[in-house]
Amino acid sequence: MSSLSSQTPPALVGNFRQHSQRLLGLALPLLGAQLAQTGMGVVDTIMAGRLSATDLAAVSVGTSIFAPLMLLIAGTLLATTPSVAHHVGGKRYHALASVVQQASWLGLVMVILGGFLMANAMPVFKMMGVSQLVSERAQSYLWALIPGLPALAFFQILRCLCEGLNRTRPVLLISLFGLLVNIPANYVLIYGQFGFPQLGAQGCGFATSLSFWSMALLAAMYVHRAKSFNAFGIFQRWQTPRLHEIGELAWIGLPIGAAIFVEASLFTTIALFVGGLGDRVVAGHQIALNFTTILFMLPLSLSMALTVLVGQPLGAKQPREAQAVAWHGVQLSLLVATLSALIIGIGAPYVVQLYTLNTEVQTLASSLLYLAVIYQLSDALQVSAAGALRGYKDTRVVMLLTVPCYWIIGLGVGHILATGGLGIAPQGVQGYWYGLIAGLTCAAIALLFRLRWTTREMSQKVALQEDIGA
Repeated sequence: MSSLSSQTPPALVGNFRQHSQRLLGLALPLLGAQLAQTGMGVVDTIMAGRLSATDLAAVSVGTSIFAPLMLLIAGTLLATTPSVAHHVGGKRYHALASVVQQASWLGLVMVILGGFLMANAMPVFKMMGVSQLVSERAQSYLWALIPGLPALAFFQILRCLCEGLNRTRPVLLISLFGLLVNIPANYVLIYGQFGFPQLGAQGCGFATSLSFWSMALLAAMYVHRAKSFNAFGIFQRWQTPRLHEIGELAWIGLPIGAAIFVEASLFTTIALFVGGLGDRVVAGHQIALNFTTILFMLPLSLSMALTVLVGQPLGAKQPREAQAVAWHGVQLSLLVATLSALIIGIGAPYVVQLYTLNTEVQTLASSLLYLAVIYQLSDALQVSAAGALRGYKDTRVVMLLTVPCYWIIGLGVGHILATGGLGIAPQGVQGYWYGLIAGLTCAAIALLFRLRWTTREMSQKVALQEDIGA
């Protein structure tokens, strides 16, 4: 029986190159799509910041509510990806339409709940000490985003379908189109051009909703008209809700969404606490977080590719291949994170100048970016391990491992350092970033151990079956 541990060094190098090419071939279009979608947030931040510091703070605070809810919805619907990948690996193409349609019913429930929470965010802002003016503008920003939630959910489902079928280039092109819609819409609605009123932060929300709808409609047109999808009958004979299938998707997806939500809510809660430290601190924090999010897109894209390329061999009952893909993906993510850390370390002073002309904000943002150099490695490791585990449909343990890492260690340590608890001198916003480093490192260690156990357990079961069969 061959295994990773028994391979010679040349074989390991060759396999690493082979798996890296497959991962990058799938991940790079996903990276482009992620950058395009993240670019909407960058455009919102830059264009709102050019209008006023108050509008920038409103977008930042509003995003701290919207982003985790968006990720909870999108993360839950990520159950579509491993489900599609397993069906594709097992050549059960007839099941794809049912996966998409039942995921759509699940998405509808998530959208209703998310919209209700976004519509009632003012008590959260007040509880966290955000100023009245910023709170009002942040709430108007969230109201403008609510109409785009159904489109966001439907696009996510169709995106997962394409990714599970290894068709990622259409996702890239559609995401770029959404960005191209977002930029002029922001210009018109934020600044009040061509007879439209100047809406500021609220204009960002309406522009983003418009972008979501353009992407969802274009994705639906592609899936409906592309010849390669005709045999699947995705939109033929739309099914009524099937609780058993929806329950299976929710069983896989809710832990994914919850784990992603927990991680995002760590950043959200920190942003809300930072909101009470003044508009300039909020702006500096948002700039640093925005840029590190861009660099995080490649490890995140590799994580998405891992879910597909681990899930397909598992669907074909080839766990040793899945194990090899998983660990080579983790190694590749570590290399990518090292490059990202170098980019931050060298380019921080120049990057912040693109976001703001305020020198005080520039100095603060640069200091936070230098701290981000430290957590790039652990962040990449934890997200790649989580992506591989999603391919195994091993999602509930991931959620249980990440909650204490993010909230107890990450936020707990950060809040103590920021506020000067336990007799420590207050570190301000930097203290929260120290907490991020601790929480993400803890999550990386826990998820890597879980991946090691899961891959070995699956491979040993197959080896035992082969021995019995022999």
